[in-house]
Amino acid sequence: MFLHKHPYRPFIPKNATKLIIGTLPPPRFSQDKLLEGDVDFCYGSRNGLLWPVLDKTCDLDLLFETSEEAITQRKDFLINKNIGICDIVDSCKREKIDASDLGMKDVKLRDLVNYLKQYPKIDTLLFMGGNSKNGPEYFFRRHLKEYKLRLELIINKVPRIHQFNLEDRIIKTVSLTAPSGSANRAIGSMYIYKVLKQQNPNFNTFDFRVLQYTEHFT
Repeated sequence: MFLHKHPYRPFIPKNATKLIIGTLPPPRFSQDKLLEGDVDFCYGSRNGLLWPVLDKTCDLDLLFETSEEAITQRKDFLINKNIGICDIVDSCKREKIDASDLGMKDVKLRDLVNYLKQYPKIDTLLFMGGNSKNGPEYFFRRHLKEYKLRLELIINKVPRIHQFNLEDRIIKTVSLTAPSGSANRAIGSMYIYKVLKQQNPNFNTFDFRVLQYTEHFT
């Protein structure tokens, strides 16, 4: 059984107003076995789509390489935009060493509510995926139960939006389409995607994420 420990501490600027929340990076990031093109930072997998989408959305001109400059570029963007990253999974066990959320067992969660108390300006949580089993929203709902809190549905369409009350402070959650290739099939089945694809045959799942993420990152 492989112990998959999150390799990065939460990165939260002192004036953060938004928090990106996922689960875990691929196991190789915890094993110091990065591939060419990986960036040694949150969501740095060369196969991941968060930074490519943000690069396009925010015109960042990012480097996609294993270098300190690439890391600094990403940190500078987050600081300038008052956005933090705090994945919800601290560790899990795996029988198969892969990045599958469903393959996680004996999951240990980070205390996100405690982080929210430490950073009182945060008013929006950006989940990198929906409420499917072992996704970030799924685990966050479980975490909220420990504090006798729950999500209230605000908008019931993708991306679904909820809110909850933390000590008389309303915090919004947005369940964005996951920035991984595994979510492409789900995008392809969406009515809005089919409409946009019909209007423009060159429109693809990457473009769909750019449209969706623009509203919440700019």
